[in-house]
Amino acid sequence: MELLHVVINFLVETIGSLGYFGIFALMFLESTFFPFPSEVVMIPAGFLAYKGEMNIYIVIFMGTAGSLGGALFNYYLSKTLGRKLLLKYGHYVWFKEKQLAKMEEFFAKHGEISTFNGRLIPVVRQYISLPAGLSKMSIVKFSIYTTLGAFIWMLILALLGYHLGSNKELIGEYLKSTIIITLIMLSIFTMAYFKYKK
Repeated sequence: MELLHVVINFLVETIGSLGYFGIFALMFLESTFFPFPSEVVMIPAGFLAYKGEMNIYIVIFMGTAGSLGGALFNYYLSKTLGRKLLLKYGHYVWFKEKQLAKMEEFFAKHGEISTFNGRLIPVVRQYISLPAGLSKMSIVKFSIYTTLGAFIWMLILALLGYHLGSNKELIGEYLKSTIIITLIMLSIFTMAYFKYKK
């Protein structure tokens, strides 16, 4: 707990010194390949907003913009390099062109909900851009649903930091509950979506 307290204090001070650009840059990294949890950025930023050192609306905006930027980076990387590499070397890992065609077909039909849901699921949010890029999902649709999903997640984290302050125990408890509730709601929403599609 003492180490956690030191880490949180360090992040609060770092984000405070880097300002809004720091939030954007860190959330950009979080949305690429770096295993960097968004919680350690947005919750301290929300706490700084509570203290009056930042504006909560700009915090949420910069976090969302950074997430979109990182997601677009992964999207274009996957679209330009990933497809060529898979088609050329995919057979070495039992990935064939037929599977790529199926992925493209799936994202053509369900890319919106997959992208939106993916932004709200831990671990998945960093990598949902890759199949979207591989399947050449519409960049406009990808950006819209990525932004929507990222905005909801940034809002949740920033408000946790804003209302719970530096109470680490409460933050951990509420974050766990929030993730569980979010996953349940996404499951219900997804089932309703597929039922509507049918």
